[in-house]
Amino acid sequence: MILTAENYFSPEASREYLSVSQYKDFCGTIGKPACEEQALAKLAGEWQMEKTTALMVGSYVDAHFEGSLALFKAQNPDIFTKQGALKAEYRKAEEIINRIERDELFMKFMSGEKQIIMTAEMFGIPWKIKIDSYLPRKAIVDLKVMRELHKAEYTKDYGYMNFIEYWGYDIQGAVYQEVVYRNTGERLPFFIAAASKETEPDIELIWIPDDHLREKLIEVETNTPKIVDLKNGAVEPIRCSLCDYCKHTKVLEKPIHYSELLGEV
Repeated sequence: MILTAENYFSPEASREYLSVSQYKDFCGTIGKPACEEQALAKLAGEWQMEKTTALMVGSYVDAHFEGSLALFKAQNPDIFTKQGALKAEYRKAEEIINRIERDELFMKFMSGEKQIIMTAEMFGIPWKIKIDSYLPRKAIVDLKVMRELHKAEYTKDYGYMNFIEYWGYDIQGAVYQEVVYRNTGERLPFFIAAASKETEPDIELIWIPDDHLREKLIEVETNTPKIVDLKNGAVEPIRCSLCDYCKHTKVLEKPIHYSELLGEV
């Protein structure tokens, strides 16, 4: 299957190719547990994730920088009030865009080729990536719009960490760098161009070192064979029992003891 901007997010492309977002569905991140059953339900078209306002605001900013904002607005009329004005959340997106555009260095990193699609056979399956700003022979840049940039995220097993590790954006960097390398022979540095949704939007350009990306790529290589087996129906998926899909499809079999309500704290 030849990928284009029109079919990149299609169900057919998702079944044939593995992407970073699909990988995270199957394997999770430190900040978001995986559900293999939900991941397969999404692939089969039996479950759709909710389009949250937070995700839509990020998509609004993405659409601006890739030059498709007019199309985004036409496809999402619910971002406007009945009077035809942008809702408050999307006025904030405009503030973020304006803040980004008055920073010369940020805009230099965002000046590459937009939404470049690349594919590569890796670890037994074809992968697909779509790069926000590709600067050949220089850098791979991904744009992120976050609630905050310097907030310390916390989990019991890992302690405090930054949003990059918490949401697995280092996994994304590892896959993007490797796919570009397999297409061009160039192992380019990976950067997150980040902006926040705070009252006063914050901005940062964040470099993830190659040695850390190599560690994450080994992790991806280790996990991918099971994903291939799951997509091929060779193994049964594990149900997390916590996500919205599991709540929606839950069938009660017996009462539980009250001590089971918290699970593993």
